[in-house]
Amino acid sequence: MRTDIEEGMVESSAPAEKAPAAPRRAVVIASALLPVLMLAGMVFLLLRLGPGLNLGAPAPVEQVDFERVELHPGRIRAHVINSGPEAVTIAQVQVGWTNRASWEFSVHPSATVPRLGRAVVEIPYPWVAGEPYEIVLITEKNLIFTHDIEVAAETPVAGGAMLATFAMLGLYVGVIPVFLGIAWLPFLRSLPARWYTFILSLTVGLLVFLGVDALHEAMENTAHVPGPFQGTALILIGVSLSLLGLYAVAAGMKSRSRGDSGGPLLLAYSIAFGIGVHNLGEGLAIGSAYALGAVSVGALLILGFTLHNLTEGVAIVAPVVQKRTHWSHLVWMGAIAGGPTIAGTILGATAYSPTWAVLFLAIGAGAVFQVVIEITRYQVKSQGGASLAGAYSIAGFFAGLAIMYVTGLFVSV
Repeated sequence: MRTDIEEGMVESSAPAEKAPAAPRRAVVIASALLPVLMLAGMVFLLLRLGPGLNLGAPAPVEQVDFERVELHPGRIRAHVINSGPEAVTIAQVQVGWTNRASWEFSVHPSATVPRLGRAVVEIPYPWVAGEPYEIVLITEKNLIFTHDIEVAAETPVAGGAMLATFAMLGLYVGVIPVFLGIAWLPFLRSLPARWYTFILSLTVGLLVFLGVDALHEAMENTAHVPGPFQGTALILIGVSLSLLGLYAVAAGMKSRSRGDSGGPLLLAYSIAFGIGVHNLGEGLAIGSAYALGAVSVGALLILGFTLHNLTEGVAIVAPVVQKRTHWSHLVWMGAIAGGPTIAGTILGATAYSPTWAVLFLAIGAGAVFQVVIEITRYQVKSQGGASLAGAYSIAGFFAGLAIMYVTGLFVSV
């Protein structure tokens, strides 16, 4: 019976397999180009000669989506996109609610809209503020596409007064609450050291709630995204882009810093960025709701978001509670987190698009989840893995969820 050593000697004495010889340069170039050329030729033949099958649709295949509807004195302007597989010709327009009536209209640049083309339908109609309306587009092939206006309200026109109004709205619901939360830093530093674990876990709970909420809003908005733009795919792209992109940025910044000296501060900036992107999507929703007259009580909305976003400031400064931080960093972090709310409210009021809203919400969710992972890793590295299962850690996490849920009850859009 051979020993293991003898078997190893036999195996080592066996001739090693030879690596395949490197192919010639001409073969490499041909193998790279041939599949592409063959595919291009096949596609050309299919488009030129057809597949040999009768694949014509038994019924017209048309799809028109409303991207945005503006109400101006004495007229309605509908921005539409042809999201179907073939050109669409808008032949008739009807406006009403319980009783619809055909109405005069014009389409720019043309009544025939190519695939993925956009058009603006102008309807001279004496609408009344506060009334509901239904806009109906009828194509040349007698297909019907509708859009409901639950409460008619004049669309804000871009101008100095309008921009100032919505900038102030973003300031009230986004910027001021974040800075009020940051102002708690001295109080947080006065707490016993054991409460540091509670604060970090509280931050994780807050961010997890924000991330899930952003994904939920993004999924709801996918129902309004034109089919070819694939709303669910936009969510995947947005989450992946921000999650992996922030990892790459964080890795680059850590490699330039000396040791771990920039760890907590870098983590605080990451939290501010993630919250800022989330607040951009939040601002889009607020601005569009105000523009459409869909906000139930404006004062309650501002109060709700003030309470809701106050905790975001706490989340930003949590990593630097035990680290001396220059006040300028706190100002920059507050601006990064709260400032995008102003841009969001203005964009939402003037140029809201469900497609962009889904993408920004997904990017915000990915950024928030990346920060959650980084905070968890930081806790494990600085306090040990057992700290995650401790009483302070668990209590902080559920307290963060509870705070976001309770303050969210005051938000009414």
